[in-house]
Amino acid sequence: MTITQTSPSTSSEFVSRHIGPRQSDIQTMLETLGYSSLDELVDTAVPADIRQGEPLHLPAALSETEVLATLRGIASKNVLKTQMIGQGFYDTITPPVIRRNIVENPAWYTAYTPYQPEISQGRLEALLNFQTMVMDLTGLPIANASLLDESSAAAEAVLMMRRANKKKANGKTVLDSNLFPQTIKVVQGRAEALGFEIEIADLGAGLPEGEISGIVLQQPGNDGAIVDHQQIIAAAKDAGAMVTVVADLLALTMITPPGEQGADIAVGNTQRFGVPLFFGGPHAAYMAVGKGMERSMPGRLVGVSTDDAGLPAYRLALQTREQHIRREKATSNICTAQALLAICASMYAVYHGPAGLKQIASRTHNHARVLASSLIAGGYTLAAESFFDTVVVNVQDASAVLAQASLAGINLRKVSDTQVGVSTDETTTSAHIAALAEVFGVQLSAPEGFEIPEAMVRTSDYLTHPIFNTITSETQMMRYLRRLSDRDLALDRTMIPLGSCTMKLNSAAEMESITWPEFAGIHPFVPAEQSIGWRELIADLEGRLTAITGYAGVSIQPNAGSQGEYAGLLAISGYHASRGEAQRNVCLIPASAHGTNAASAVLAGMKVVVVKTAADGTIDANDLDAKIEANKDVLAAIMITYPSTHGVYDTDVREVCDKIHAAGGQVYIDGANMNALVGLAQPGQFGGDVSHLNLHKTFCIPHGGGGPGVGPVAVAEHLVPFLPGDANGAYTERDGVPVVATAFGSAGVLPISWAYIAMMGAEGLTQATKTAILSANYIATRLNEHFPILFTGNGNLVAHECILDLREVTAKTGVTAEDVAKRLIDFGFHAPTLAFPVAGTLMVEPTESEDLAEIERFIEAMITIRQEMEEVLAGVYEVAESPLRRAPHAAAAVITSKWDRKYSVEQAVFPVPSLKQDKYFPPVGRIDGAAGDRNLICSCPAPEAFED
Repeated sequence: MTITQTSPSTSSEFVSRHIGPRQSDIQTMLETLGYSSLDELVDTAVPADIRQGEPLHLPAALSETEVLATLRGIASKNVLKTQMIGQGFYDTITPPVIRRNIVENPAWYTAYTPYQPEISQGRLEALLNFQTMVMDLTGLPIANASLLDESSAAAEAVLMMRRANKKKANGKTVLDSNLFPQTIKVVQGRAEALGFEIEIADLGAGLPEGEISGIVLQQPGNDGAIVDHQQIIAAAKDAGAMVTVVADLLALTMITPPGEQGADIAVGNTQRFGVPLFFGGPHAAYMAVGKGMERSMPGRLVGVSTDDAGLPAYRLALQTREQHIRREKATSNICTAQALLAICASMYAVYHGPAGLKQIASRTHNHARVLASSLIAGGYTLAAESFFDTVVVNVQDASAVLAQASLAGINLRKVSDTQVGVSTDETTTSAHIAALAEVFGVQLSAPEGFEIPEAMVRTSDYLTHPIFNTITSETQMMRYLRRLSDRDLALDRTMIPLGSCTMKLNSAAEMESITWPEFAGIHPFVPAEQSIGWRELIADLEGRLTAITGYAGVSIQPNAGSQGEYAGLLAISGYHASRGEAQRNVCLIPASAHGTNAASAVLAGMKVVVVKTAADGTIDANDLDAKIEANKDVLAAIMITYPSTHGVYDTDVREVCDKIHAAGGQVYIDGANMNALVGLAQPGQFGGDVSHLNLHKTFCIPHGGGGPGVGPVAVAEHLVPFLPGDANGAYTERDGVPVVATAFGSAGVLPISWAYIAMMGAEGLTQATKTAILSANYIATRLNEHFPILFTGNGNLVAHECILDLREVTAKTGVTAEDVAKRLIDFGFHAPTLAFPVAGTLMVEPTESEDLAEIERFIEAMITIRQEMEEVLAGVYEVAESPLRRAPHAAAAVITSKWDRKYSVEQAVFPVPSLKQDKYFPPVGRIDGAAGDRNLICSCPAPEAFED
């Protein structure tokens, strides 16, 4: 679709629905700030030399009705067939109770990452169920709370083996040739960036020669074969190598799990546990590891600790492993994962239970056996004699067979010119198998042979915890999901004022289309003519994002912001190498940068050099000059965030870009704060060479408790050839440019951002940015006398977020920023961003979607908390006995005849009068994080643990 200029129009009805403050509210806020108009405020805050010269070139805004009709038309261009392609993606049935109550429920999809565990107990329990499910099925004792996708999870496992196997740190990694092709490509890309050797070998024939760090196997393999890996695993261990197995969780209900065969790590996808195909994503990957490896495992780990009353409570464990703390020493750059999809997969296991999963697996396997028996009886030969769900059959002309199957409404996989793959799944019926028999010209036969080999039949139990064995009806499931969501605090109940992680409205109209079968039911590897609608939407979204950012090209393949960073840095490296300057490998990163920046640079094979931050929060110009001079011959790039992570429009951004370019480097502008730029300034026009965007922030894909996310990478003209893959075609790969994820990444959620941009239009998007700036400055002005604003820019204004400095009052009272975060829970608020980018502070971002009444409610809460700090200072009570340190207050703590605290029950739970009518009670009190790390428990505790 060609992006055309349209004349400005009046704001659509949707714009007024998305933007919270009414015109009268805007005027009130402006009067408080001392400005006569919104434009006057913006002109003061945003440096003139970065402002774009003309409005965004976008099509006219559509109404909700129009955008849904347009999406219907786009979706209708996709061809929905029975998907039997396999290769890691399988059709599945999402139980309606899960679709309606999780995927389509804002109580689940608007939640933020559970860094404040007291208000995240519901989603943490769901993720703990996920970990327990994975541990049980893989036969390994520790699992994380999901990763991004199967291919990148395998790459993470390879890097983990290299870290853990210090004796063979310089050895090569051997990939079995029977891995899925996309997994091999993604791992090869990681290895190329980091400069270690990958060998692809038939591990069924034994280990290759040479020193080996680790090997990667797949169960079942790319050809569908179930292989007893015990001998090769033992041989690898004898040679000092570690072992990863990419395993299908549904198959593991029937076959011996990797842990029981001796594997160190298991990774894979949970997509077939009720998560739609989504044209390739988002799907939650998993990782499980052996004992002792948990502290170096990437991703999040949900653990069990206790609250201040001694009751079990869930939390994210071992947070010192996280990239936002360890930065360039991080074990991974993953920030968000796929939490919402992991929750769906876990609830699929809860709903079906072990018996139900085994039944689904058995039915899937038996359909494959019937097909195989029929083919053998008809004279065909097969690539493997034992399989779970995938039959690879030898044929004379694979393309002819695929064409015949397509006429019958079924998509098969072309393995080679003379081999066709057929994968059965939960949705396969006897009618499908009968249709395939006609395609191959054979008669249906009873299943004979092809049972799972006796040595590979699973004998161990799994999913024995009561949660997987007690919810047997939809009524129970509905109530369980409601009970868990009631324990959480998400955007459907309250503002989530997180600085640097924009949490705005995710409208129902934006969300509606993603579960339509014409979008959700398309396999990522369907023939191009069957995905015309998807590719039209993707191309159009890329065009709109190009217009918004001022760059020349966009790829939506990266399936998280961290992956967008990685892809952008790979593009920079590829560009330098193409010019004969491969030695350029130093990345300058300001001390205030997002933690993922440094971690991504390391994964892209770069050396991180930190640039100091000046007292006013800007980049220290003298230190920048010194670092450029010291590295001028090897300088690859600088990574900056704009507006800065201090919430300010730095006035020297063009100067910084010019200095880097003059030294031969490239400028990476982190797009995390794009919500302060859209319609006002374009990073591609004020000095950026590459940016990633967070569609789960600025462009309305909901956070989902830690994913799904999409992190498109936008680049200038000279970097377009180095974008990952071919975003406008089928699954192809540019020569020499590593792919970051499979196909189009998390395509399934792209209609959300497309709908948002289409309904807002150029004028609405710009108005949203201006309103976000207004709301942030209103909060900053109202709270400045109570909590000084740490950094400001032109006119003492901030951008779309502000940092409240608590350090002085903490020094006087002992009340910490964390105490304030916990006390806000008693007011029914999620806390602002804690201790980032400066320890002892809170970063607040109200977004444009919050109305003035909600903003005033937050201001009232913060002022009341400041008054409580004064009570501590006045000696009314010691900090340890104050409502701040004892917060949050669970219902069980206050509904007691033994209340003995120095303050009243009313002050504890009703610190402002409005709470008496509408009160959120956290399910637990303050959680002991240190105890949870010392006594790591990462699976579902027994029900008895919750008894008083």
